[in-house]
Amino acid sequence: MPGERLKPLNMGNMKLPDSLGNPPVLERLPQSIRRAEPRTQLIAGILAAILIVGALWWIFGGSTPAPKKPPAPVRVATAVEKSVTAYEHTIGTVIANDTVQITARVSGELVSVGFKEGDVVAKGALLFQLDPRPLQAALEQAQAALARDQATLASNQKDAERYATLMAENAASPQQRDQSEAAAKAMAANVQSDSAAVDAAHLNLVYARIVSPVDGKTGPILIQPGNLVTADATTPLVTITQIHPVKISFFLPQSDLPQIQSQMKAGKLVIMMSQHGGNGSTLSAPVDFIGNAVDDKTGTIELRATYDNLDNVLVPGQLVDVSVAITQYPNPIVVPHNAINLGPNGSYVYAVTADSKAAMQPVTVLYDDGTNAAIKGAVKAGTRVVTEGQMRVVPGGALSIRKQASGTGTTAPAQ
Repeated sequence: MPGERLKPLNMGNMKLPDSLGNPPVLERLPQSIRRAEPRTQLIAGILAAILIVGALWWIFGGSTPAPKKPPAPVRVATAVEKSVTAYEHTIGTVIANDTVQITARVSGELVSVGFKEGDVVAKGALLFQLDPRPLQAALEQAQAALARDQATLASNQKDAERYATLMAENAASPQQRDQSEAAAKAMAANVQSDSAAVDAAHLNLVYARIVSPVDGKTGPILIQPGNLVTADATTPLVTITQIHPVKISFFLPQSDLPQIQSQMKAGKLVIMMSQHGGNGSTLSAPVDFIGNAVDDKTGTIELRATYDNLDNVLVPGQLVDVSVAITQYPNPIVVPHNAINLGPNGSYVYAVTADSKAAMQPVTVLYDDGTNAAIKGAVKAGTRVVTEGQMRVVPGGALSIRKQASGTGTTAPAQ
């Protein structure tokens, strides 16, 4: 009833605080609330209590500082300044300097072989011997025909001289003189033909000995002794591959062409190579050939280097790993590859400040070989850069520098 004092209201386990039932508190409530039903007054009291608690939390608890984030554990390396050589890496193919298929120039029976399969032979070494007897007989026949015609020529020349003398004395007719001179000239032509036949027969006899035209290594013997071989057959007797020296053929992107030409002009274009997938020693060879056209399908240009191969370490057709020095960077700043990070604005590194905090430094990567990176930017020689733990680093954040792992250093390795 209006005007009655409210008593504490018990709703199950929930009890209205006594403070809300005191007359001073109720008298401060609006008239519409004081005249409301007890349930409404209960709800209003709860809301008021929530507001009071929230205000107290905001005043005394909301301003409590958040716990400090611990320093990020990182490993670092020291940037150095030194010259760096930029290399292009590719795969090359060893090709023979010369490959010769040996065939017979004359027909005949193959009677002997002067080497073993796989032997290294010198230029002029005997490879095959054909039966020389038919060729020797043909030479002797040609020589006999030459001797016969030379004798006939001598007789015809004397007849021509006699008829010339007789005609001068009016003892022979001009026709007889002309006929004798023509006979002598015809026989002279026969003698010249016979002489050429002798030379050809002698040459055929020489061709019965088949010798190596180059220094090289022999392949398998494709026709064995006892077989009849024909001149200029499609099947060779053997193939000889020149392996001293050999060529290394490889391809580089056309974007490297200006540097390639510059290095070639300066005489500094040299390749370093090793057996592909192997653990062999590293070899070097000068580049002596640049292709005359860029492949429009691959955008690459061919280069070749010559290696003397006196140790027979390279075999034609073999694959080798090739590195070519195409650019020299004089004294850039060098940091480990792992120090380089990529962000929306480009590459950057985390430099360590004097108070062991992280400072983001944008950089431009000049060359990166996967181990070290040559850069330019605000990073100076001697600056420590973060190489491990960047995921937990924030610009300006504190750093906890961890001890380097065993076998690693704090300085960027030399190129």
